[in-house]
Amino acid sequence: MPRFERSWLPGALGLISMLWVQSCASIRGIEFSTVPCAAGGAARADGGPCDIFAAAKTPCVAAFSTARRLYGGYGGPLYQVTRASDATKLSIGVVDGYADAAAQDGFCANTSCTITRIFDQSPNHNDLTVAPPGGAAIGPGPLGQDLPAIADSLPTTAGGHKVYGISTSAGIGYRNDATTGVAVNGEPEGVYMVNSGAHIGTGCCFDFGNAETNRSDNGPGHMDAISVFCQSFCLPQVGIDMENGIYPTYFPLAAGMEFLTAMGANDGQHNYAVYWGNAQSGCLTTTGRLALPANGYAPMHQEGAIILGIGGDNSNHNMGSFFEGAMTAGAPPSETMAAVQANVVAVGYGAGANP
Repeated sequence: MPRFERSWLPGALGLISMLWVQSCASIRGIEFSTVPCAAGGAARADGGPCDIFAAAKTPCVAAFSTARRLYGGYGGPLYQVTRASDATKLSIGVVDGYADAAAQDGFCANTSCTITRIFDQSPNHNDLTVAPPGGAAIGPGPLGQDLPAIADSLPTTAGGHKVYGISTSAGIGYRNDATTGVAVNGEPEGVYMVNSGAHIGTGCCFDFGNAETNRSDNGPGHMDAISVFCQSFCLPQVGIDMENGIYPTYFPLAAGMEFLTAMGANDGQHNYAVYWGNAQSGCLTTTGRLALPANGYAPMHQEGAIILGIGGDNSNHNMGSFFEGAMTAGAPPSETMAAVQANVVAVGYGAGANP
């Protein structure tokens, strides 16, 4: 069975680990560097990350958030909650660009609610629903499916507004196996998410991105999802889950980021890059362009399903927090990733997000 543990390190050990990671210029031969911060209009919170991606000619093909709209002009619902007392559903919309948490609180008063649908804000309508059974694990819910997240388990603030994130643990996950516009068979793509570096474990897999359409492990290159996990000392690590491997391997980050931006860009043929940063302040750090792994990964073989909180074969043994994320057509350049990071920082995600 997978082993779960808290990701932060108390006392001196955590401080020493954080300083060691921040001071290194390379790990296992991989050089990494800071991406210059975007400035000026790129940091406006009124336009969303998908507006930035579109301007770079790498438009969003799927965009999800329970906290805010990811397009400046989006006015549809963000997510749906289902009430335990009578199974009634309510779609949660936006007020001033942020989730209408008051509507959820009123609807769920004196009972409990779960998040049963996460609406895709892109024109493709690739909504996520609770994941069905997969090859690696049978979910704990009815008919073997995964369970939905508790709707009020991750309260936080964004843009000064009360909002809720999605808190996952073992057996909780979302999926769409029949999507539109998502990269397949070596097409280039990008992905980003805002999650928590203080709520992760050692299991497989807290992923967001491209996965198999049959919910089975179909071999190297059939996934292209950003993954956050921890290994030694449970230091947060970011990589791209390409199936049968998360790359780059053994690449620890600084501990203690309550809100973590994690990003990946993959040309589908030869190269990929990973980015990460504090979602509350500062610039991104990147691996720079790395060659795709040998033995079946170049070119990629993506299948176009979308997963959140689980692996491609429904490996559902990890935990994590999700606030927003999107997938793109085309691999965004580092300047675009920096502009999205500036937009995320401008939102001002608040403290207290660890469930």
